[in-house]
Amino acid sequence: MRPTRRVPARLVPLLALLALAGCAEVKPKDRVVEPKTRIYVANESGNSVTVVDGTTFQVIGTVDARNHSTHDLAVTRDGKWLFATNLASGRLSVIDTDAMETVASIATGTRTHVVTLTNDNRHAWVCNIGENNISIIDIKSFRILGTIAVGKGPTGLAFSRDGQFAYVSNQGDKTVEVIETASHRIIKTIAVGANPHFLVLGPDGRIWGTNTGGTDIYVIDPATQDKVASLNVGPAPQQIAFGFKGLQGPNAYVTVGGLNKIVVVNADVKALRILEQIDVGQRPNGVWANREGTRVFAVHEASNDLRVLDTGTSQVIATVPVGRKPIRVVYHGG
Repeated sequence: MRPTRRVPARLVPLLALLALAGCAEVKPKDRVVEPKTRIYVANESGNSVTVVDGTTFQVIGTVDARNHSTHDLAVTRDGKWLFATNLASGRLSVIDTDAMETVASIATGTRTHVVTLTNDNRHAWVCNIGENNISIIDIKSFRILGTIAVGKGPTGLAFSRDGQFAYVSNQGDKTVEVIETASHRIIKTIAVGANPHFLVLGPDGRIWGTNTGGTDIYVIDPATQDKVASLNVGPAPQQIAFGFKGLQGPNAYVTVGGLNKIVVVNADVKALRILEQIDVGQRPNGVWANREGTRVFAVHEASNDLRVLDTGTSQVIATVPVGRKPIRVVYHGG
């Protein structure tokens, strides 16, 4: 009878681990990837886009749009693609935000002005001022699917909350046209005022606009397709974003170029009124807010900077130098 060899106690844990290693797959530890928070600024005279960290407010880099007079911006819901219009080139730049590089340039029409993504993020609608039309682009293939003829000088574009209607402002006609998105038919034309410019969907589901050639903002109700309110805010109102001051809100934050101020408006259409005026930089234009409405980001054509406003205190908490003639800003919160 052969004697039994006993395994030393100190080797038992090691042998057990080796046995497990032979029959079980060792998986790498899951990595937690923090979503990127970015602010993108279109520099019209710089033909570029400045990329700013949305948390530290530090400039990350600058992207060459590879076109001229970079004007408006739209970012996809996943943050992967940034689209930039270029007035002088008549082209739409497609920017890969991970590579921070322009990867495509799409000819859309003379004086390409504004770009807005459809609610389902499948298409980009682009207003061409010089051709009085809208180009519709597939954002996967970057191909133009068709065009829609509109009024004179289309400059602003927004979609209703349900996506059934698009609203385009025509500076040459002093109107906003309502387009049925399924058929591409214009179903109504609304008189709004001098040089209607920017349009945005408000938190109340209504369409808010600015008359840059005048002094007022206005509101259109998609339920009736009528202009239901307006308010004088000062000369050359540019764009509108929405935020909260503590529990108060939502409020409309309007960049007023002629005053060098952001004018804060109570966003109740039944009782529009100015709540306060905040001094900012020279010739404020583009404005955007974070999702919580606690920060408002405004760019200034003459002082060439981005300013970050704390809506709770109405104080500018950061000033970030960007490119020449920054005119539009968008925020993506990851």
